[in-house]
Amino acid sequence: MERLLWLYSLPLDARFPVVCFDERPCFLVGDTIPALGMKAGSPLKEHYEYEKNGSCALLSAIEPKTGKRLAHVFDRRTKREYALFMKELAARYPKAEKIRLVQDNLNTHNTSSLYETFPAEEAFALAQRFEFYYTPKKASWLNMIEIEFSAIARACLHRRIATKAELAQEVQAIVKERAAKAIKIKWQFSIETARTKLNRHYEAVQADNAKYKPT
Repeated sequence: MERLLWLYSLPLDARFPVVCFDERPCFLVGDTIPALGMKAGSPLKEHYEYEKNGSCALLSAIEPKTGKRLAHVFDRRTKREYALFMKELAARYPKAEKIRLVQDNLNTHNTSSLYETFPAEEAFALAQRFEFYYTPKKASWLNMIEIEFSAIARACLHRRIATKAELAQEVQAIVKERAAKAIKIKWQFSIETARTKLNRHYEAVQADNAKYKPT
């Protein structure tokens, strides 16, 4: 956790952009009976019956300090989709020495995905573009992409969307708009705050950490 909080506290550096990445499942749900459209003073009305049209996966990344974004909707979220996404992400930062990528510990989130998707020479070169920073288990809140997912969910994912094509269109429209506005994320949870607010966990592993307790 402290490694991530240190990373978030660093000043913006184009040579080492900090990018937060994750993926989430999206369920495709359609209407069996057409909804009643919105009218003045009356919201959209959906019938309680619906049909399940399968699922797909939204892969997304954000550079919190600049507002740069990338998102794609795939049929699945296997090693191949991860590798293809990382290739496009790397292409967005041609001058970066290392892209500092924050992600969770899912078994596809490592260089093996690159080697199983691309020839060894290409996989190695792509792997060299990244420096991985993993969130602790059960601590996805430390990844700022979750804030972006929340914004996308409020804008469209809370509604019934029947097809992958429709979902992709809506997601891309939202991401494009937020990128154009350069909406940034200002992270405020620091190492110092963690040591005080979460002190009982620090003290559990080292008694001397009690000195960080708030007075």
